[in-house]
Amino acid sequence: MVTNLVEGVSNQILLLAPTLLGESLAKQLSLVQPDLDVFLKREDLTRQPCMVIWSVESLEVRSSIQLELRRLQENWKPAPVILLLPAKHTLKTNELLQFDCPGLLQDPDLETLKEAIKIIRGGGRIVRLKEQESNSFYSNESTMGLGQWILLSGIQQINKELIKIDLILSKARENSFKELLLLSRKRELKAAKSLIYWIWGPLELKLDNLDSSNDSLTKSISGIGATGFPLQEEIYTNISLEKRDSIAVWEAIKLRLDKSIKEGVINSTGELLAIEGLSQSRQEGLFISILDQIDQVLKRLRKANQNQSKDLIKENWDVIQPEIRQEALRRMAGSYIRLPFKGKLATVSEQLIKMTNLSDTDDELPLPNLMLDPLLMNKPLVVDGQLLPSDDPRALMQLEMFISNWLIRTAELIVEEIISVCGEWPELRRYLLKPHLVSTRELERLRNHLNSKNRWQNLVRRPIQLYESKRLFYRIKQGRIEPVLMTEPRDEELKALNWLQQQVALLVEARDAIAPQIQTIIRKFGDLMVVILTQVIGRAIGLVGRGIAQGMGRSLGRS
Repeated sequence: MVTNLVEGVSNQILLLAPTLLGESLAKQLSLVQPDLDVFLKREDLTRQPCMVIWSVESLEVRSSIQLELRRLQENWKPAPVILLLPAKHTLKTNELLQFDCPGLLQDPDLETLKEAIKIIRGGGRIVRLKEQESNSFYSNESTMGLGQWILLSGIQQINKELIKIDLILSKARENSFKELLLLSRKRELKAAKSLIYWIWGPLELKLDNLDSSNDSLTKSISGIGATGFPLQEEIYTNISLEKRDSIAVWEAIKLRLDKSIKEGVINSTGELLAIEGLSQSRQEGLFISILDQIDQVLKRLRKANQNQSKDLIKENWDVIQPEIRQEALRRMAGSYIRLPFKGKLATVSEQLIKMTNLSDTDDELPLPNLMLDPLLMNKPLVVDGQLLPSDDPRALMQLEMFISNWLIRTAELIVEEIISVCGEWPELRRYLLKPHLVSTRELERLRNHLNSKNRWQNLVRRPIQLYESKRLFYRIKQGRIEPVLMTEPRDEELKALNWLQQQVALLVEARDAIAPQIQTIIRKFGDLMVVILTQVIGRAIGLVGRGIAQGMGRSLGRS
């Protein structure tokens, strides 16, 4: 233990690593960071270090590493700790994120380490974890059973094929024969995926699949979350925060979403979304416009609501929602574009705002405080039963999901109104929608499908989800819109359902109550049939056969 270290501004770094690696790394850091002094031994320090870098060789005993990390942070406080992880290990990403320290780098190169030192010395946070198959929890095939291997390998192959089909469909010509073949292939793959889950998946997953909706992709994702099967990396872990406050967290989330949107967003939810009716450029423009609007609103609320309560913030948020949609619609459509409307030229954005009702709400949106409190008041989030600060990578990922869910659902409300207006304004179709929707028949077909989906969601799926205490979130992950089912108490919403919706929930409850009795009856009936077939009919057939054999023997003996 080092004692009597001089306090104050320090340029000394304590590097804890194996001898050869430590000497090599210290020499390289001294070359690229000449203003820093890197020491390999605690006894050589003359000042309190500005940072501690700990390189771990193996992650086999995760609990001991967490304990030692906690001791390092307590011993060298307030010096931040950077934890260097090996390239290969058997831990999942969410397990790695439980190493709570400002810097978490997996097998970094010199430039990455240099960047991490700069960010953390400035009071920020950085996480760089490599996305590779070696991080899989089941990378050690010798510990896997046959059922696990079939389940994991089969689902991985099907997921890859589904992603390829989504990419091809995003570029395919509308209503082509190739598109029909691809959609048929997609349905076959999803059916195969459900069958594999049903045969080889654990019991909890089978019950979840039987009790949830018919959306196989949603069932797959909810099953993965419930049973912990790491069929793919749960999160994309490349996070850099210049500071550790709510403003820096929002800037990081905004940058990540902006990057994903500009790369092109593909619908991987397994269900029809209204935004698919917009042309690709208009989809990107609408998402970016909504994202910019929430950025401006958060800045305004951050200044105006510093001393206001949660209720006042929620009221302001509800009032601002129509304004956000109007401004996003105006920016997406263009402020100066004019098109013919009923024989006269009209400004597209202003006419759209007049003809649309942007005050509707989505009942599946959670309370806004879930994302506003961390972003405005820097309050912690509850993640997997733990209260985490918003700059923690796990909390940041959950907060990003809340924001992307709000972003997608807001875009859905806007686009549904746009599609409705296009029915009255044919000239608008070529400007905003995909080419095949210029046809009145195709446009009305899309509207009917959307209306049917909304009715089914409102009358059937939503009551079932409320009864199961589940909420459907949409997230944007690596250029794809994916569904995520999260479990949360929704009893008050369940009580507020109308009579017809409550009957749907009652049917589900009745099925759960009757199912054990039916299973018992079927089991008893099966046992009875086995007894009848083996003990009664089987013995009777045996006696008849024996009598025939004896009769044939006597006939042969006489002859």
